[in-house]
Amino acid sequence: MNLTDTFNRQINYLRLSVTDRCNMRCFYCMPAEGVQNIGHDAVLSYEELQLIAESAVSLGIEKIRITGGEPTVRAGIVQFMAGLAAIPGLRHLALTTNGQLLEKMASELYQAGVQRLNVSLDSLNPQTFHKITRGGDLTKVLAGLDAAVDAGFPPPKINIVIMRGINDAEILDFAELTRSRGNSVRFIEYMPAVKDDGWQRLCFPGEEVLQRIRERYSLESVNKGNFAGPSQDFRIPGATGSIGIITAVSGHFCSDCNRIRVTARGQAKGCLFSDEKTDLAPFLRPPDREGLAKVLQEIVQSKPEGHGIRCGEYSHSNFSMAQIGG
Repeated sequence: MNLTDTFNRQINYLRLSVTDRCNMRCFYCMPAEGVQNIGHDAVLSYEELQLIAESAVSLGIEKIRITGGEPTVRAGIVQFMAGLAAIPGLRHLALTTNGQLLEKMASELYQAGVQRLNVSLDSLNPQTFHKITRGGDLTKVLAGLDAAVDAGFPPPKINIVIMRGINDAEILDFAELTRSRGNSVRFIEYMPAVKDDGWQRLCFPGEEVLQRIRERYSLESVNKGNFAGPSQDFRIPGATGSIGIITAVSGHFCSDCNRIRVTARGQAKGCLFSDEKTDLAPFLRPPDREGLAKVLQEIVQSKPEGHGIRCGEYSHSNFSMAQIGG
């Protein structure tokens, strides 16, 4: 069945967070001290997350991406992914990771049925990477990328949050990865999740990324598949990987939005930057499949037409990206 909102957008994609914990502290994602410690019962159990996934798929969701925080830090994640992969009707199962634990987990994740990996990697320079992540180890991420391919995955997609004056000098280095390693690289505009006066100084529009790349390479458009996200995709002729730009700030893609998201605490949202959210816990404790299906349909029907962020303003409440699921 099809799941369609009031603006005739087909909603077939669920981003499901399993934890708001992370083993890095990227400054655009969470405070240096991490997120507030909450009780174990506040985080949904794997059984509850599985119930949400099953209900969503029964309504028409075809793709699920598991996010965090950092999903690989939660014990039992491999077994959970195997349970998701077994859901009848689910056509695409993906996981987003920072790659710090990927080298030792890649083979298990592949065997569990994960089909695609996205790896967050904001710099190829060890010092810059350490600064952005507040302590991350670049060598572990690079080893994880190799381990994923060795395990059988297609070259993981690389997500880079592009920030002026911080990592924009590496744009061509990342573009080259689409040729040398076959990775697809997506440049994501910096988004003001945590309100920061003067955040615009970091904003580097996607069109400027493309201009920088075109100074060295020609680019051809790439047709996206049914489960593609919001990126505009291009390819350097002869490259096996693609280049994408995600222009959440400079060029809204809300008219094509096909997703809903659920946080690790069971808060469901139709839009990342909307302050509207629905608590799913009452339909999980005890389990109420009929009620859960109904409320998920209501969330889809209440999806806003778009968000209000522009390069010079924003009106959403403070939040940590790690607590929402990115």
